[in-house]
Amino acid sequence: MAKSFSVRRLPGFGAIALATFVMLYLPIVVLVVFSFNAGSSQSQWEGFSLQWYAAAFANEQVQEVSIRSLWLAAVAAGVATALAVPAALGTTRVSRFPGQTMIYALINQPLMVPEIVTGIALLIVVAWLKVHTGYTGMGYLVLAHTAFCIPFAYLPIRARLETLDATLESAASDLYASPWQAFRYITLPLLVPGIAAGFMLSFVISLDTVVITEFVKSAGQDTLPTYMLGQLRRIITPEMNAIATLFLALSLLFVTAFFLITRKRG
Repeated sequence: MAKSFSVRRLPGFGAIALATFVMLYLPIVVLVVFSFNAGSSQSQWEGFSLQWYAAAFANEQVQEVSIRSLWLAAVAAGVATALAVPAALGTTRVSRFPGQTMIYALINQPLMVPEIVTGIALLIVVAWLKVHTGYTGMGYLVLAHTAFCIPFAYLPIRARLETLDATLESAASDLYASPWQAFRYITLPLLVPGIAAGFMLSFVISLDTVVITEFVKSAGQDTLPTYMLGQLRRIITPEMNAIATLFLALSLLFVTAFFLITRKRG
């Protein structure tokens, strides 16, 4: 009997897979290892030390931009998730209507357009608003990050809604529940895993984005990624490695939580 096709039996598959993983993860491993270097070299190991982590925690500017990044990511992710819930309901819990596919495409537009294009477009709009309103606060960054994060919150919530049994809501209506009561007591509790996953994914995306922030921010509004970018243009020290390692650990924590929540509920 003929064997079923398996990509693992293709010539060179193992070597190509190994080379891909090495190229992807070797730079990250080197970055993490040299964050514990006792010296300031990025190429010569001089012994194990936590001095660069101590320096990063003692750096007041790092503390300031870290708090700003976490605050911005939490607010943007929260607003994006709150907007994504009704958007997902409006595109899954209704009969098909003309333009539904277009609405779906518009919601996911930030995923299809290069981030640099979105950044330049936001720069033009924000610059015009700053000139005509005189306002230069963090509101622009919140709006920009929220707009960019909406599809990342929308997709897990929509996926969760598509797996829910719609007959539960129909049964609630048969028992004289109003649409709001059916949503509050039936749909929303079942939707919580999708909402949590959407929030965490949006949080990580907002926390990591550099291009949008670089184009929209005003003076004194650096986030941790833009601060690190500015420092790397001047000098590269293991302190940046330490900050990047902590940043990586936080991102991995949220991505792992997202994976566990979606897998468990799935």
